[in-house]
Amino acid sequence: MAKSVKAPEAQVGWRASVAAYIRAEALPEEKFGHQPRLYAQACLVGAGLEFDDDVVFAAAWMHDLGVFLGHRPSDPDQLARWDHVPYTIARTRELLLSWSFPSEKIEAVVAAIRTHQPQDEPIELEAILLRDADILEQLGAVGALRAICKVGRDTRFPTFSSVVSVLEKAVATLPAKLRLESSRRLAKPKVALLKTLLAAIREEAGELLF
Repeated sequence: MAKSVKAPEAQVGWRASVAAYIRAEALPEEKFGHQPRLYAQACLVGAGLEFDDDVVFAAAWMHDLGVFLGHRPSDPDQLARWDHVPYTIARTRELLLSWSFPSEKIEAVVAAIRTHQPQDEPIELEAILLRDADILEQLGAVGALRAICKVGRDTRFPTFSSVVSVLEKAVATLPAKLRLESSRRLAKPKVALLKTLLAAIREEAGELLF
């Protein structure tokens, strides 16, 4: 269990507000599971380290708000240029304050959200935990499920071949981006599983995968 800086009892209410809001807003519906898994993964990565659990919880639950239907543009051209992070940060500031989240921790949440993607360079531990956990969510069986479910629904992934290339890139590039030793340890079986899946796809489909 992580040696995190836990929230006092008086602050428990805002967590319920965050979870209820994201549960209602997460569309397509399967996107909801990413938030509680990401928080749990971040705590697992941070086991034995001292981090602010309020910041990690808020950032993990709010970080993808701008990718949900109803929050992102519906126009395909606008969506292709959409950067969800600035929108997510702006709305997160407003919403967390309305739910009585500790105002002095807002900037730490914002920093974690701003640097949660693989190409980013987080500085504070809470931000590193979020980014490492988010990378781990792109590997293993869960990473495969999250990618495959987008085939034919997301304009970026019209075919199985298009999503397989994404999974291959994840295996080849993401493990090296992990910052913490605990994350690298957790990644090993996930990478092995994903490699096995990709090898099976190549063996079964050969050149005929569309």
